[in-house]
Amino acid sequence: MAVVAVYTSMFHSARAILFRDGIRERSHVCVVAYLAENYPLLREHINALDMFRRSRHNMLYGVDVTAVEEDARQGIAAAERFVGASGAEITKPAPPGRR
Repeated sequence: MAVVAVYTSMFHSARAILFRDGIRERSHVCVVAYLAENYPLLREHINALDMFRRSRHNMLYGVDVTAVEEDARQGIAAAERFVGASGAEITKPAPPGRR
């Protein structure tokens, strides 16, 4: 379940950017799409968010899916990087035309 916790931390950090921009998300995939379209400098982090989104979906709804300790370690490191990058982003003013 580490993958679920990793994704959840990344997802809520991503939502903070959307809220700062005055956007309410409608789905997990829309959060990724919005960030990808509006924050190209965060591309590496957005790709990690999307990968963990898919992993979370498979863990919760898939059949015969397992995670190993190394997955958890890598996930935690990715989440730390994502939360740091999104935290730095939300301290900036919203881009023009948003909020």
